[in-house]
Amino acid sequence: MTQPCPSGATLTEAEDFLNAHPEVEAVDIVLHDSNGIGRGKIIRRHELLALYKSGRHIPISILGLDICSEDVHETGLCWDHGDGDLRAWPIPGSLKLLHNTQPARAEVLLSMYELDGRPMGSDPRHAMQRQVDAFAARGLKPAGAFELEFFLLANERDAYGRVKPASDVLDGRAPTYRTDVYSVDHLQGMLPLFNDIYAGAKKAGINAETVISEFAPGQYELTLNYREDIMQAADDLVCLKRIVRQQARAHGVTACFMAKPIEEHPGSGMHFHVSVQNQAGRNIFAEEPGAGWTDTLLHALGGLRQTMVESMLVFAPHLNSWRRFANQSYAPVNTAWGVNNRSVALRVPEGDLKSRRIEHRPAGVDANPYLVGATVLAGILYGLDNKIDPGPQTKGNAYETEDRANIPRDWREAIDAAKASEFLKTALGADMHRTFTEVKAAEYARVARTISNVDFDLYLHTI
Repeated sequence: MTQPCPSGATLTEAEDFLNAHPEVEAVDIVLHDSNGIGRGKIIRRHELLALYKSGRHIPISILGLDICSEDVHETGLCWDHGDGDLRAWPIPGSLKLLHNTQPARAEVLLSMYELDGRPMGSDPRHAMQRQVDAFAARGLKPAGAFELEFFLLANERDAYGRVKPASDVLDGRAPTYRTDVYSVDHLQGMLPLFNDIYAGAKKAGINAETVISEFAPGQYELTLNYREDIMQAADDLVCLKRIVRQQARAHGVTACFMAKPIEEHPGSGMHFHVSVQNQAGRNIFAEEPGAGWTDTLLHALGGLRQTMVESMLVFAPHLNSWRRFANQSYAPVNTAWGVNNRSVALRVPEGDLKSRRIEHRPAGVDANPYLVGATVLAGILYGLDNKIDPGPQTKGNAYETEDRANIPRDWREAIDAAKASEFLKTALGADMHRTFTEVKAAEYARVARTISNVDFDLYLHTI
């Protein structure tokens, strides 16, 4: 039976795709959970039209899984519902070819809906869409882009069990262990891999732009084209991560999206650039030539500063996330804002006035972009609605300011702050807030009871 598709996807989209690509034999259908992990199935070509006609029944419990794919019963998504099915529907425009697959495959993103067609509250994409709708209700439209930082690592660990940078895929040249930041020559050794990443992005409709050799050995950054549809910006990020991971594996190396895989070097961020347009298409953050900052920009910064502390779990959702925050690490350690300053949490880049935007820097690359997007957008609206003063900008080194005490000191404090946050409950929605915080609490309990090698190194022969 054909049902109206609540996501807005049409059967024509699937029919046109299949007609244009007779070589495609299978399709990856992908739904993202609270950790941003893609979960779903690989269906055969002949099953695609049914997905667009009637959706696909998927257990509700997959949105209540932790990082180890274990049920978190406290989310209420497991036996409280008898582990029943809801219906997942394709996201319009997300059906794309996958690069370098034999036989040919495609991919389509999904969102979860109740059986009556209402958005399912624990789907992270719906949380972000709610905030985009809140902007639209005010006659505003957010636009933006994410940056993607990551490591390319060897598949084998060193003699001490530590990860190490990958050898060049071009000719097998051994990696260096020094900083090669912005080295163009260093990129040459990974060009065959990056060529495949760009080819995969092109097939996915993602405008991947500049590639950079970043500060740490084996670390790289890909920038993405600014999107006027900010939901598309988040979709770009989750799809590009999968492309990078797939193509790296095809070239015999590991793409790592941990926030801090190498202890002596900076970690990987997921900086979020965001601006806001009015109904006339004008950037409301942009000042007139020669004028000072607009009230809208300042109030947005104020809202982001005031809500950042209780939201840090969204930006740093894992134990490893908190290893990224350290002085002189290019990761912010307080809520400071500033202009053209990479030591702050909220950076206003220099540049053309029409492109005036906020670069939100706290999130690690291990964060879920839909939840980051929802939280940042809600923080901007909070600032605009309440006309919050951000205080003076930080000039110079923000690592030397004194307001770090407001930031949670560790993962446990961040979980407690997020659970108690009425702002975060509003930003994510009550269901998503409960799912996310209960998953994080379960993961914390798992880590806390795990006896690691560090325990033995420190205590086995000393106490």
